[in-house]
Amino acid sequence: MTHGYTTGQPSYEIPRQRPTDPESATGPVDAAGPGTGARPADAQPPAPAPKKPGRDRYLDLLRSIALVRVVVYHLFGWAWLTVLFPSMGVMFALAGSLMARSLKRPALGVIRGRVRRLLPPMWAFGVVALAMMFAGGWNPTKDPDLGGGTWSIVELLNYLVPVGAPPYPWHIGSKSGLLEDTWAVQAAGPLWYLRAYLWFVVASPLLLWAFRRVPWATVLAPLALTAVVGTGLVTIPGETGNAVTDFAVYGGCWVLGFAHNDGLLKKIPRYLAVSLSALLMAFGLWWASGHLGPDGWDLNDIPLAQAAWSFGFVVILLQYSPSWQELPGKLARWDKLVTLSNNRAVTIYLWHNFLIMATVPIIDLAYDLPFMENARASAALDLTYNLWMFVLVWPLIGLTVLALGWIEDLAAKRSPRLWPNGVRRGAGRRRS
Repeated sequence: MTHGYTTGQPSYEIPRQRPTDPESATGPVDAAGPGTGARPADAQPPAPAPKKPGRDRYLDLLRSIALVRVVVYHLFGWAWLTVLFPSMGVMFALAGSLMARSLKRPALGVIRGRVRRLLPPMWAFGVVALAMMFAGGWNPTKDPDLGGGTWSIVELLNYLVPVGAPPYPWHIGSKSGLLEDTWAVQAAGPLWYLRAYLWFVVASPLLLWAFRRVPWATVLAPLALTAVVGTGLVTIPGETGNAVTDFAVYGGCWVLGFAHNDGLLKKIPRYLAVSLSALLMAFGLWWASGHLGPDGWDLNDIPLAQAAWSFGFVVILLQYSPSWQELPGKLARWDKLVTLSNNRAVTIYLWHNFLIMATVPIIDLAYDLPFMENARASAALDLTYNLWMFVLVWPLIGLTVLALGWIEDLAAKRSPRLWPNGVRRGAGRRRS
């Protein structure tokens, strides 16, 4: 089963930058033009030097929207958000496109670079999470959910390299504590994405090789695999089954990223691509209607519906991809936030559930204020509690970006930056 995740209601639910990589620059980068010099009058003018591709701001905007949707979903738990915008499928497709773009270079170096950018931010998260779990009295060797013994200690290595699911206690502390007793589940819930991302990165050279030889078979194979492992036709137990299902559900989106990078989607008439995608998405909703999970229309609980809906949604988004080098019109006002969220995507994704939970004890302090003894005031806070969580989580995310985001820079072998929103320090000063 794929994972969605809602704070306080357990259910289960990134693009790094490096100056030398075209997909990781914070803004458009152009190659130097050809040198000038005398040439014969009858000589044909040289072809213009191709521009060195910079960031595609349309893809950056999609990633920012996906991150915001993930935070909102985990805060409010609205199942319809998984239909409105399938964030995880979009994020895997964007990562797949950038991976195919990078694989013009030797594969081993690309994989090493991607893994290097992923691990240090995860290590920082793991240090904090494990310290809190151990301080709360968790002993993995005695946890019945993990089976206990030496193997439980070995599984902790997944906090170093997430080849499998990092372990955590399902209940720790008390329901009346500062954090509810399921805080570890909620905090560690998003780690499944890093596991899936790691395996997609490692498999990308083989997937890209297959895609360029049998493109349509490679694109559609994950949907067929999902129909087998995501419907109960074949059941793989435990976390191995979860990992295989996640790989199948989002594998089509990852390979669609290859198709976008190679221009394959642009070769399909738009009316045909949109029509077929709409049919596939309709099938996904039809399948979901007969297989509703505990949270109703939450597609994270319905693998085949998630795969079909995400696949069709991504095809339409990439088919209309305008390849902006700058955000146009009124979207330009969001340029700094889009740049910041893309430069700190791993930090935001890793920590957002922790920060959602951190809003609870902060808001609870308001109940101790003198005027809150009034029943109407207390009832008003009860009624708007989630809204205040939504308001408060964003400054907490901003503080986390300041405090820990620079780890992403070190992982990418860059100079640390506190607030990388694309504004150069001192850019407005005059030069003598």
